[in-house]
Amino acid sequence: NLSMGSEFVLVGLSDAPEVRFLLLVLFLIIYLATVAGNISILVAISTNTHLHNPMYFFLGNLSLLDILCPTIIVPKMLEALLLENKVISFHGCMFQLFFLIDVIGTEIFLLAVMAYDRYVAICHPLQYMNIMSMKLCAHLATGTWVAGLLNSLLHTSLIFTLSFCASNEVDQYYCDIPPMLALSCSSTYSRELVILTVAGAVGGSAFVVTLISYIYILSAILCMNSSESRHKAFSTCGSHLTAVCLFYGATICTYARPSSAYLPKQDRIVSMLYGILTPLLNPIIYSLRNKEVKCALRRVI
Repeated sequence: NLSMGSEFVLVGLSDAPEVRFLLLVLFLIIYLATVAGNISILVAISTNTHLHNPMYFFLGNLSLLDILCPTIIVPKMLEALLLENKVISFHGCMFQLFFLIDVIGTEIFLLAVMAYDRYVAICHPLQYMNIMSMKLCAHLATGTWVAGLLNSLLHTSLIFTLSFCASNEVDQYYCDIPPMLALSCSSTYSRELVILTVAGAVGGSAFVVTLISYIYILSAILCMNSSESRHKAFSTCGSHLTAVCLFYGATICTYARPSSAYLPKQDRIVSMLYGILTPLLNPIIYSLRNKEVKCALRRVI
């Protein structure tokens, strides 16, 4: 059995030198652009008093998560591409999985909170500041981070109390739940049942809250008298909903299914959607299309 002093070997994206170099350059550019975009949003929100309201408070939390998520995954992936060092320690693998699930779970809850915030803003504009007080926003934000942490503690404890033997090769470019379940030589039935139940309940409930909020939002938009206002609102909500569906779809497909359905090659592509692509797109979709944020960014730059 692999002990806590053992190591795992991550499967890289490619073994061909020329392909590795191209992937290294591509993911380095994406990572730097993601970090720069989200840091810019955080600085703009924190330094501009006009952006000190609930919507931008939640956007700031989202930007922080979008910095953390690729930071957990990408550096190790770049190391494997550049130095061909695919080895990760037992504790390194455990902490990588823990922080990844923590960030993903927190973002799932946060997107639901953000959808509710937009519902209140559009459907109850006169009561918005009374309902979404900064005290409530602070409690909601804290709740999302705590819920993500507890969710991650549960999943990480379930995975790393399994026995790992025969092979130490993780069929993914980072440590994640499906490849670790596939690698274990223990019986994983009871753990998979708990993981599927929790993932389904967490992801499903958050998605339902988000979907219902946007249904009410779209209904309110249809009742607007101005066609220009309707078009603008549809454009904004459409892009938000696309980002939400992309993130929820990718994460639910990854975690809310049995290990027997694990397909390594397809999962590597799906994991890039929520781990690398979504954090890059979120600043553009949620913030950079907003005139107030654009003006704040120009002042910061």
